[in-house]
Amino acid sequence: MNRMHLSSILWLACACAGTRVGAFAQASYPAKPVKIVVPYPPGGAVDQVTRRIAQKLTEQTGQSFFVENKAGATGTIGASLVARSPGDGYTLLANDTTYSILPQVFKKLPWDHATDLVPVAGFNFAPTAVVVASGSPFRTLADLIAYSRSHPGKLNYGTGGAGTMPHFATEALKTASGLNATHVPYKGAGEATMALLGGSIDFQIASTPGVMGQVHGGKVRLLAVSGEQRLNSLPEVPTFAQAGSPGYKVVNFTGLWAPRGTPEAVLQVLRKNIEQAMASNDMQAFAQELGAVPNALSGKAFAEKLKSDALLWESVAGKLGMDKQ
Repeated sequence: MNRMHLSSILWLACACAGTRVGAFAQASYPAKPVKIVVPYPPGGAVDQVTRRIAQKLTEQTGQSFFVENKAGATGTIGASLVARSPGDGYTLLANDTTYSILPQVFKKLPWDHATDLVPVAGFNFAPTAVVVASGSPFRTLADLIAYSRSHPGKLNYGTGGAGTMPHFATEALKTASGLNATHVPYKGAGEATMALLGGSIDFQIASTPGVMGQVHGGKVRLLAVSGEQRLNSLPEVPTFAQAGSPGYKVVNFTGLWAPRGTPEAVLQVLRKNIEQAMASNDMQAFAQELGAVPNALSGKAFAEKLKSDALLWESVAGKLGMDKQ
């Protein structure tokens, strides 16, 4: 047997073995409970959506997908924990557009943002909205902007922390519309909404899943939503373009990331199950109830979305001249 023929046989044997290992991983995963780390306090949009899809993944796979909240430092504590976890598919990170903002907020992150966490899939694409309390004197976005211009320094808005998506999204709106308002950071999006209800802040920008419960309860109202069309669930609320700010098009999402080294076969199982979950009738209804679009964006397409978002937030940060922490 010549050397070239022997090499071919060895290569084929290795390839077959790799295929069997991948097939085994795909067939056996998940073989135990899967932890999804939400790097924010309970009650916000990421937490709500993640808990719902975790429930659906549990139903589909027969293994428990459960949420663990590890809040702090604009989500970097939870993200760092996942980045240091084994790449076996049993510890995942949930986040939103904020993940693409982090390099604009911090000089140095405790993990390699470019390589240590692998994008799995994005889902539940949600418009952002300008939210006021039901008793607010502001009935339209134009009212809010006009008042802020004639009373500089009088309005304030709340978010779940400096450097979060709502913070950057509001600053982007300020740049686009001339809105004048002071930022008040809280420990989480849910806490910011409670501050809105209590009258401590005048408005907030939030993704619709985080506030739709308050909308349905009559406690808040939306002045405008992002996206090309009005929400089916709230047809009376105009889009930003219809409300006079056509350049504002920020759409949030919830997504999952896995530690570097997670086998491709495991990622494929996760992506397939997420796509199946978001195509189900109950998840479609859940998304629509929250005013979101129940799409699933996986693999390379999700990675490209993250790159596009990163360029947007880099531009916003540059205009703000923010000092990195």
